[in-house]
Amino acid sequence: MGERAVILLSGGLDSCTCMAIAHAAGQELYPISFNYHQRHRRELDAAKSIAAHYHVAEHLIIETNMDAIGGSALTDSAIDVPQGDAERTDIPVTYVPARNLIFLSYAVGYAERVGATHVYIGVNSVDYSGYPDCRPAFIAAFQRAADAATAASAEDGRRIVIETPLQHLSKGEIIRRGDELDAPYALTTSCYRGGDTACGVCDSCLLRLRGFAEAGLHDPIPYAAGKN
Repeated sequence: MGERAVILLSGGLDSCTCMAIAHAAGQELYPISFNYHQRHRRELDAAKSIAAHYHVAEHLIIETNMDAIGGSALTDSAIDVPQGDAERTDIPVTYVPARNLIFLSYAVGYAERVGATHVYIGVNSVDYSGYPDCRPAFIAAFQRAADAATAASAEDGRRIVIETPLQHLSKGEIIRRGDELDAPYALTTSCYRGGDTACGVCDSCLLRLRGFAEAGLHDPIPYAAGKN
């Protein structure tokens, strides 16, 4: 049996690229996705489609009620989704408090259960979102916590490695890498508004469109008229 990898699979472009990278490495894929009562729940349908594309044996979907915490435009409908502001450098209102800390904790637990030695997360700090839980310092700190906290590490020295293959790539470089690996980008969704057609004006859509332009490739998903 080859190595196993847990992939945090949101249904978006970056996590889909991580799936493609782990698949190309010959690892057995165990995606994990979350219904955290997010505004754009269509991404769960996208995650299921991506998982099916790779014929995974198991796709774990966790229900966690992060709208009870609130504080984000992605979990609180009273906070407007920003648009046309993808170049901002402060922490945007689309930041979900401690989301990656929580998601990685679930992913490491899942990795222990299925015997995986890798956990992939599509964080990126070049086309910087402003999210503090996407920074290299956070990933390094979480790796230390996982090393100290897991039975896999304590009992048999089986380290679960947090993999961040997109950390230092631009969005265009990420897309080119995924394209080389035949990542099924047509199945992905990025729009914060969560409609059947991407709006083309929210921060996430703008970053995605800019990335495809940088890569010199056509984005295969539908957008509102004239946006791509």
